Formats: sequence, structure tokens, C-alpha cells
Amino acid sequence: MGSVDVEKPSVELAVPIPAPTRRRFEAAGIDLSGGYPLLPTDFEYIQDAEAKGDKVHPYNDAGLRADPEKKELFGAAKAVKHLTSHVGTEIVGLQLKDLNDKQKDELALLVAERGVVFFRDQNLAPQEQEALGKYWGELYPQGPYVPGYPNITTIWTDFFAKTMRKPSYRQPFQGFHTDMVHERHPPGYTHLHKDAVPDVGGDLLWASGYAAYSKLSPDFRRFLDGKKAIFVSKEKYLDRNNPSCGRVHPVTRAHPIVRVHPVTGWKSLYIAHGWVSHIVGLDKKESDLILGYLKDVYENNVDIQCRFKFTPGSSAIWDNRCTLHTASWDYENASERHGTRVTTLAEEPYFDENAITRRQALGLEDN
Repeated sequence: MGSVDVEKPSVELAVPIPAPTRRRFEAAGIDLSGGYPLLPTDFEYIQDAEAKGDKVHPYNDAGLRADPEKKELFGAAKAVKHLTSHVGTEIVGLQLKDLNDKQKDELALLVAERGVVFFRDQNLAPQEQEALGKYWGELYPQGPYVPGYPNITTIWTDFFAKTMRKPSYRQPFQGFHTDMVHERHPPGYTHLHKDAVPDVGGDLLWASGYAAYSKLSPDFRRFLDGKKAIFVSKEKYLDRNNPSCGRVHPVTRAHPIVRVHPVTGWKSLYIAHGWVSHIVGLDKKESDLILGYLKDVYENNVDIQCRFKFTPGSSAIWDNRCTLHTASWDYENASERHGTRVTTLAEEPYFDENAITRRQALGLEDN
């Protein structure tokens, strides 16, 4: 998490910009003369990072305005294809930049229900991607960004690998996770558009939090319902009152481990691999055992996951509140992989004991 008040170019030509990316940016009037991507000025002190994360962001989900039958969205599409039973839908024949307000509302509802929705062959400028995100709520600036547009995050694996993080074939990038869990208002809808993709590999995977919750026994669900976990930031900061201790302090936040989606009203298992410290009220060994098991529920049940092969011009829009996601680094940076991402802040996570599960809402067995 960092400030974006000051634009600071990354090292010029540290990594060549992929040709499809350059064409897309130049067509959109993006000025690349100062370098790409631009890097935000990081917070130095935990007090500043906490103050930013504590800010209240009023939120009203667009999905609550939608027609449950999604007539405007589905009626304009050439096809609507569910990729798996529990998560993932592809819409064919629509351009995201041309959606009207009713279609945007219905798309938000579909993403809330299906976890992630895909569109191929999109002719989408970064500014148009940003406008769609703004329609759904306040945007979250995060990490390296497109010049002039701090809300548009650069997702460029080759750049990250050569200048920031050093993955290997044995230890690639982080596994299944959901984003920015240490914030008071973690992200909801996230839109990733890919303009450069490997010919082979580089897929993304999503797992359903609704379905993960229903994988648990009813008694175990009742044990978890209402409990909170402590989520931590990836970044660590100095303490202004004791800076000599170094960057050792993460931002921490308590959120319910089972949250309820405000649009669907369904319960979802809410964890974040690598960014959860412990479950409140349990001893460390107890917490570690349970969190390890919940991680396995997400990662080892392929029936609650979907996998998407990006093609140039593909967009994925997912809901961080009810899914985990991860990327496959099987191409090992032998090919270019670049995209832009826009993230919308959502409500404060909450639990409602009267909420139901997705399976109950669909009339499926759930005991």
C-alpha cells in the first residue's frame, strides 16, 4: 500500500514494453516518455499506512440495482457460457466499453453470483477500463501504474520478476489469495485486461468461497461462523516512535473468517493464503491447524475451481469477496505477459448469522 502523489519513473527500458501493449497505450494517448511503469512513493511509517487503511469509504453495490434475470446483459450477448458448475462464466459478443448502466449493474450481479466473468476480444483502452471500475465504486491505487492514471495498476510479470520479485520454477509467485485483506474496505470487483499473453501457459485460476464454505461440515461451519481472523499486509513499515527497529510492522486488520456478500446474501469462506496471522481466540497451534485445513479446502478441491486461458484482448472481472485467485507461472517468463488492472473498494466485511449458502439458495443439498 502506498501513496501515488509523486510520479517516479521506473528504470528506463529495464524491460522492453511488449509490442501489443505499446500499440494499445499509444492508441489511447498514454505518454510513455517518462518511463513505464511509474512507481508509487511508498509509505515509510506504520502510522501513515494505518491512517490510510482506516479511512471509511461509503459503498453501494451496483449489483443491488440489477434485474435478477439480467435481461439487458444476456439479451445483448451472443452466448453466455458457464465454465464450471460453481464458478466462472464467459460472455460472448459484447464489448465492455459499450455497456449501458443497466448492463453494468447486471454484470456486477453476475460477478457476485459466479465469482468471475470473462470477455474475449475486447477493444479496450485503459481509460475505458478505469471508467467501468469507477462506475462500480471508489478505485484503489495499488503498485506500479500507467502514466497519468494511478488507479490503473500494471500487471507485468516479466517486469516484476526482473526488478522486484525473483520467482523460480520451484517457488513461483504467491498461491491462492484475495487482495488487500488488511484494509478496512478490502476490494470487491477487480478487472484484469490482458494485452500480451504467452502462447502456452500463464493461465489464471479462481476458487469459489461460496463452494469452499459448503465443503465444510455443518458443525464446523457453526464453529467458524462469527469468528474473526487477523489479516496482515504484505508490506512492512517503520514505527515513527521507534524507527531504529527497521521495517518490521505490517498493517493488521480483524475480519470475519466467514463473510456474507451484500448482493447475493450468501456465506463465503474468507481467508487469504499467506496474509492471515491467526484466528482470534484460538491458540497458535489450533489456529495454524484450522487455517492449514481451510487452505487445503480451497486448493485441493478442483470441482470448486475454474481455470482460464487468456488470449490477447481478454478481460477477467472477479469478486475478491467470494473468490481466491492465483496465476500459473509455468511459462517461466519465456514469453511476455502484460495487463492492466482496476480494483474497486467494497464494504467492510461482515457476518450475518441469518444468511444462507449458495447451495441453499439454488435448492441443492447442503448438509
